[in-house]
Amino acid sequence: MKLSAIIACYRDAPAVPIMHERLVAAITGAGCDYEIIFVNDGSPDNASEVLAELAQRDPKVVVVNHARAFGSQSAFTSGMRICTGDAVVLLDGDLQDPPEVIPQFVEKWREGYDVVYGERVQREAPLHMRLFYKAFYRVFSRLAYINVARDAGDFGLIDRRVVDAMNALPETHRFLRGLRAWIGYKQIGVPYVRPERMFGTTTNNFRKNLGWARRAVVSFSYAPLDLITGIAFFVVAFSAVGGFVQVALRLAAPDSAPRGFTTLITIILFLGGIQLLCLSIIGSYLAHVYEEVKRRPPYIVESMLNPPPGVPLPPAPRPQSAEVEAAERTQIIPERERL
Repeated sequence: MKLSAIIACYRDAPAVPIMHERLVAAITGAGCDYEIIFVNDGSPDNASEVLAELAQRDPKVVVVNHARAFGSQSAFTSGMRICTGDAVVLLDGDLQDPPEVIPQFVEKWREGYDVVYGERVQREAPLHMRLFYKAFYRVFSRLAYINVARDAGDFGLIDRRVVDAMNALPETHRFLRGLRAWIGYKQIGVPYVRPERMFGTTTNNFRKNLGWARRAVVSFSYAPLDLITGIAFFVVAFSAVGGFVQVALRLAAPDSAPRGFTTLITIILFLGGIQLLCLSIIGSYLAHVYEEVKRRPPYIVESMLNPPPGVPLPPAPRPQSAEVEAAERTQIIPERERL
């Protein structure tokens, strides 16, 4: 049996040789042949040079260089569409997904499970981030219309037939752990401890994590739209009760009825805030639809090293004349910018 390990790399050049060594040891230790696909997702460090040297030393290493950074979900998709293994293992390039867990994935796979995902029972991270992740996975599992595993990221093993099914899905704005759950098949989790990054600092922050949460909810939940319906019924009912109370107070005790600009301004601000909230929810879904209908590819491959047989290579760079290269090296400042 052959495993294809797909690693999304961004600012992970120092970790690449260690990742390769640990992957080879883990996969061969599990009794499998291997194919390692490093997807360089427009990394600004020297990852391309490190990967090129590694591909030259090991012919089983495939390197895919993207034209720019498209995100980890696009990087994993890029590798899944060219892999040749009987199963695929997805890992982040920062070594937070320990390759030593792979033999446990393979054991469950041999027992008949089609998807074996890593379940993060503990994180080596600040307390507030651990609480945020825990809360998100539990809220998302309640909101989603599918059964999504809690505390499970992209790290895991996926059988070939599940990979083929995911590759056949037409959407480009992907949330892979949600698609993995949506496809179904026989799935199980393997607990592991997620360590901190070995090199450098994480590129994640609170704003990016909110973006991930938004993508997950918009892709696999209609609960926010149902919330709008609930708010609408509440406001209508509240308005009806408020109108009845106002009329009753005017008739029974005119001096005690609410009046003046303060009441009016409070009601206007309340209703305005509700409307803006509803518009932001609808706008999130509309933006997601807009991204999908444009049908742009989720990534663009600039170059490949050691490509698997039958995989089409990207167009080679067009050779340039000496005059063109000299012109590109010369920075011509427009007249309006010289002033």
